[in-house]
Amino acid sequence: MSDNDMMEEDEFDFEYSGSEEEETQVDLENAYYEAKGYKETDPQKAIAHFQKVIDAEEEKGEWGFKAHKQMIKVSFKLADYDSTLRYYVNLLTYTKSAVTRNTSEKSINGILDYVSAAQDTTFMEKLYSITLDSLEESKNERLWTKTNLKLAKLWLDRHEHGRLKKIIRQLHESCQNSDGSNDQQKGTLLLEIYALEIQMYTETKNNKKLKEVYQKCLHVKSAIPHPRIMGLIRECGGKMHMYEQEWDKAQTDFFEAFKNYDEAGSQQRIQCLKYLVLANMLMESQINPFDSQETKSYASDPQIIVLTDLVDAFHHKDLKRFERILRSNRSSIMDDLFIREYIDDVLKTIRMQVLIDLVSPYSRIEIKFIAEVTVLKLSN
Repeated sequence: MSDNDMMEEDEFDFEYSGSEEEETQVDLENAYYEAKGYKETDPQKAIAHFQKVIDAEEEKGEWGFKAHKQMIKVSFKLADYDSTLRYYVNLLTYTKSAVTRNTSEKSINGILDYVSAAQDTTFMEKLYSITLDSLEESKNERLWTKTNLKLAKLWLDRHEHGRLKKIIRQLHESCQNSDGSNDQQKGTLLLEIYALEIQMYTETKNNKKLKEVYQKCLHVKSAIPHPRIMGLIRECGGKMHMYEQEWDKAQTDFFEAFKNYDEAGSQQRIQCLKYLVLANMLMESQINPFDSQETKSYASDPQIIVLTDLVDAFHHKDLKRFERILRSNRSSIMDDLFIREYIDDVLKTIRMQVLIDLVSPYSRIEIKFIAEVTVLKLSN
């Protein structure tokens, strides 16, 4: 056989091998989408067909990875948590070599978000434990941290404070130097951890610990936190000051929280604006909180209009109008537990202002006269 003949044969073999591989990939793709077609109509059949895709792949690759993701979703939807965990463990083995680091990170985050609605706490603990062990083994510190923060947020939302404390302790350890001091280069992460702690202590009304962590937040250096995180910290700081009846400090913190939420595009800005108005009235400020450039554009917001009317009645010491606005908008104002806790203080403040205005022109006055005039004012 001549050299030319050998070259032609080699080229032919190479092309044939390549087309065979392409054909295999096409078959796997078709089988994958066929399995996907059964997801809604016959979930068990879909799982069986996804398994065929996995079995048909000689080496772990893209289609086996995708098939595992679908099996996780289908089994979770069927509330078959044992199978969900089994498929998830198998999927994590693909992240070591079969798919890129970016693909694996996006998929893990997506799966954790997908199953976050599960009410089975034991299942959630196992799932996160499996994930964190895998990330620790692969030395993926960045995703390990993000996953722990996600788990901490989950426990916070579910008021699982015991479990939350355990995660916070682990996160703090990851921010420490060998001598036990905080690594200031991890200032941004420290603020995220402190934000979780502050929310927990706010919920549990542990004002002593809340104040301690709040002060730590103010001394963190080299941090570039997301404005939403600073919004959370400042909002909880405002609530702390309200508890101590330091209305002016509370107003300052609520205003800072509002600005941060606004920058982050968070809907919490509206709620925080309500708290700002509450603190403004309690400190008996004569400055309308909606006069500032930052808040002015929200004065016409449907949720805020009631508050602008309330502030106007407060500044004009129109007790009758103030109480009427409260009565007619009870749900929108009083449904918030925090506002409800302080609304009696606001009523007391405006009533005292009205009373002082009433008695100040006189050197002597009878209680009977005060009662009669008050009743007259409220009835007109």
